[in-house]
Amino acid sequence: MTIQLRGVLCMLGAVATFSLMDMGLKFLSMHYAPAQVAALRGLASWPLILCWALLSGGVGQLIRVRWSLHLLRGVLAVVMLAAFAYALQSLPLAEAYALFFVAPLMITALSVPILGEQVGWRRWSAIGVGLIGTVVILRPSGRGMLSLSGLAMIAAAFAYSVSAISVRALGRTDTTQAMVFWMLTLLSLFATAVAWPQWQPILRQDWWLLLGVGVSGAIGQYCVTEAFRETSASVVAPLEYTALVWALGLDWLFFRTLPDAMMLLGAGIIVLSGLYLISRESALKAK
Repeated sequence: MTIQLRGVLCMLGAVATFSLMDMGLKFLSMHYAPAQVAALRGLASWPLILCWALLSGGVGQLIRVRWSLHLLRGVLAVVMLAAFAYALQSLPLAEAYALFFVAPLMITALSVPILGEQVGWRRWSAIGVGLIGTVVILRPSGRGMLSLSGLAMIAAAFAYSVSAISVRALGRTDTTQAMVFWMLTLLSLFATAVAWPQWQPILRQDWWLLLGVGVSGAIGQYCVTEAFRETSASVVAPLEYTALVWALGLDWLFFRTLPDAMMLLGAGIIVLSGLYLISRESALKAK
């Protein structure tokens, strides 16, 4: 098996397992507050990620880190997952993903003021087109799809985008294991502290969901790390959009729901804009 094919398969596996994890979070969001769902997501995967980090690099890499950026990512992880869990209380997984796909557009836009990167008119145009796709999904007029859940998903995408920008800076000094470990550790601590006053006991029937979220989250994190390590980002990054296929299937399997034409149109606009940004960035790096 070639390295590139292995990277592609790892990315497809990461998307599949993360989609299963997100469906588990959707079920958990029916019984627990968003902050508690965020805490449970971190706590469920933490032991497995700890073992992976220790076996693949030791304790030293987890201590010699840039603490300020890790603390920022911990806060952003709580915001992202709490907003994500809140949105999943009422949004189908496919619609939630379609809105979350605006994140690559946000990352490109934020790289200008935060990292000082240059973004030409073609990429700004793609960002504008992607935002039009977001408006199509939200539909601020008509039947009123501009809901708190939709806005929460946009907030989750924004928090993810800022976190991704911080990863670009952290990647210059810290290992992948350290970034994943401290993100989950701080997420677990911060989200538990926020959720503790209204913490609900875990129902007996939900323990299997927690196990599934923990295992799928850990496997997904390993697969996505291997994918980007083995293969160029321009090859594997577009495969993230296969999550929409998984979301459509899982929505139908568990809830017998399918998206309408407007949602699919908006999702298509966002995906095409994101794919253009990825291809454009790859072309610029090749020069």
